[in-house]
Amino acid sequence: MKLVLALLWLIRLLPLPVIHALAWCLGQLAYPLAKERRRVGLINLRLCFPDMSPAQRRSLIRRHFVEMMKLMLEYGIVWWSSPARLRKLVEIRGLEHITRLREQGEDIVLFYSHFVAFEICALRLNLEIPLIGLYSHQKNDTLDAQFYKGRNRFNNAYIIPRQESMRSIIKAMRKDHTPFLYLPDQDLGARDALFIKFFATEAATITGLPRMASIAKAKVVPIVAKRVGSRFVLEVFPELDNFPSGDLEADTRRMNTFLEARIMEAPEQYFWLHKRFKTRPPGQARFY
Repeated sequence: MKLVLALLWLIRLLPLPVIHALAWCLGQLAYPLAKERRRVGLINLRLCFPDMSPAQRRSLIRRHFVEMMKLMLEYGIVWWSSPARLRKLVEIRGLEHITRLREQGEDIVLFYSHFVAFEICALRLNLEIPLIGLYSHQKNDTLDAQFYKGRNRFNNAYIIPRQESMRSIIKAMRKDHTPFLYLPDQDLGARDALFIKFFATEAATITGLPRMASIAKAKVVPIVAKRVGSRFVLEVFPELDNFPSGDLEADTRRMNTFLEARIMEAPEQYFWLHKRFKTRPPGQARFY
């Protein structure tokens, strides 16, 4: 692992177009070799887009492998490049939607999601404002230490273990109205989840976003990270109106609907290799 980190440290010295060209080559190799991940991705696309042809699904997953390789190689930039380079690479649009709410004394939950540019864009945002984030420990100790250090490299982040209670998060939010960066778009099991349509198939969808906003009396602001050529854009949307509404199922469905629209803008950039439909309603067969 130390050798891998050393390679990433060196790769980050290259211009981003060169890094992405290298990622394209690695993506072509990874697509045939990572059979299980490829299988999961193709199942996800079949469940989400039943009208898409098998050839179209294979093409999309192949492009996604390239995007994932870009993410892997960009970690060197995320962990070691200067703030000046991050500011040059990542444009933030709509930051005023966050700063205005903080100035008004509002607590904020940032509705984030698993697009391949999420790491570099989150770090770029952390240059402008403090952030609270959940952290899951990695199995490899060296990699775990690097992830933790990298996400707090500007001493402007509150890293909370995923096992901590909601109370710990709210306490951190109340300090200087620090926004909580929340990614609620993966299958974490049936607990605290509802089966809500994600495109064409019901998925176990955690209800944490409306529940957290309700308990913390916080505003929900969607933010989306995208690659645009050899640069990145973090788009901050206006706060969701009447959210939470008091109808947990309707709010969770609204969350998925917003995410679906953003995915369709750049489908190859969304995390398709996660087992999004792993948890099934009682009596239903497993997909994977």
